Amino acid sequence: MGVSNKEKSHTRGEGIHLMAKPAGPVCNLDCTYCFYLEKEHLYPKNNRFLMSDELLRTYIEQNIEREANPEVVFTWQGGEPMLRGLDFYQRAFAYQQALAGGKTIRNALQTNGTLLDEAWCEFLAKAGFTVGISLDGPKEIHDADRVDKQGRPTFDAVMRGIELLKKYQIEFNVLVTVTNNVAQHPKQVYQFLKHQNITHVQFNPVVERMPNHQEQTIGLTFAQPGKVSLSKQAVQVTPHSVAPAAYGEFLNAIFDEWVRNDVGKVFVMNFEWALASFMRLPSTVCLFAENCGKALILEHNGDVYSCDHFVYPEYLLGNLQDNSVTEMANSAQQVAFGHAKSKDLPNFCKQCEYLFACHGECPKNRFSQTPDGEANLNYLCPSYKSYFKHITQYMNAMAKLISHGQPAALIMDAFNGPLMVKLAERH
Repeated sequence: MGVSNKEKSHTRGEGIHLMAKPAGPVCNLDCTYCFYLEKEHLYPKNNRFLMSDELLRTYIEQNIEREANPEVVFTWQGGEPMLRGLDFYQRAFAYQQALAGGKTIRNALQTNGTLLDEAWCEFLAKAGFTVGISLDGPKEIHDADRVDKQGRPTFDAVMRGIELLKKYQIEFNVLVTVTNNVAQHPKQVYQFLKHQNITHVQFNPVVERMPNHQEQTIGLTFAQPGKVSLSKQAVQVTPHSVAPAAYGEFLNAIFDEWVRNDVGKVFVMNFEWALASFMRLPSTVCLFAENCGKALILEHNGDVYSCDHFVYPEYLLGNLQDNSVTEMANSAQQVAFGHAKSKDLPNFCKQCEYLFACHGECPKNRFSQTPDGEANLNYLCPSYKSYFKHITQYMNAMAKLISHGQPAALIMDAFNGPLMVKLAERH
């Protein structure tokens, strides 16, 4: 099948991002809900999961060369990317500086935080890394799922890492994974983060299906996205998955606290994304963009996949040592993958008043049915409908404030004076 001109331009130009996994799926933790640990089954058992220096240099060269903007961003993920060793990142930074050609280099490292020490933080500070760190709330909540290979809790080690980041004044944000358990404690989680003076937060919901028999036989613990099955297990989620409506209730509870007290003080990415949508700005994240396909994954051996949630053989685009990022991102396979997000939306979504802000969220989570029996409804649809309805008047008011050159934080005055949310109702 041919690709239309509109589709051909989907991934051309700016916006393509290749996230690297220099230690593959290997991790020093054994979090109960992690979907990436099982990727080890995709590669030979004797694979050491170590990105070579040759591949590292190719990655850096291509990333810099193809970037039209004066700033080039490198993202390092896992598994646990710090397992590749400090010396690897020191060499990476040296390569970047040598090849920058006048461009500004930015690095972002996503880590569980347990391996951070003085030497690591000294380097991260000197090299200007931004760090994303996984923390699911206070000790009793975090340790329920985030354990090491021996089943031991990790909260104390993570907090030590966070204190080191603060000591070295390294910019960091916290990623909270919202499981069924975490979703039951929204205010406790949020207040804990505030008490720790954590000002940049992102909440990610856990949604994973149970594997069918064939998937279980090859060692998978979660169902593969995009696989359609008549088995009941195809729509049975794992025990740690958040309930369809619970994620929305979780966000709503935190939003109520945030909009009254913390706008401009605590930056919750979920709320920032929503505000951009209510301002009718293009989404900067694939979750809520009309189409996706611009965030590719580079595995330790050079294999490039369509998406972090689609690291399976049928979504393999090629190898960076054989093909360029641009070639793979603009391939018919990847363009079709990206545009399937909007093409496969059920009519139920196309007619939804919140389509502009949601766009059906991630295709990985589209395994439910609409009230009319249409397929491809997002499992979290009840949550997003509840969430967007709950925040609409406040988001419209903040969007109006910004359009008049005023800070969004003025919305907080609405709870101690004339309701500025009325501004939105007049337009």
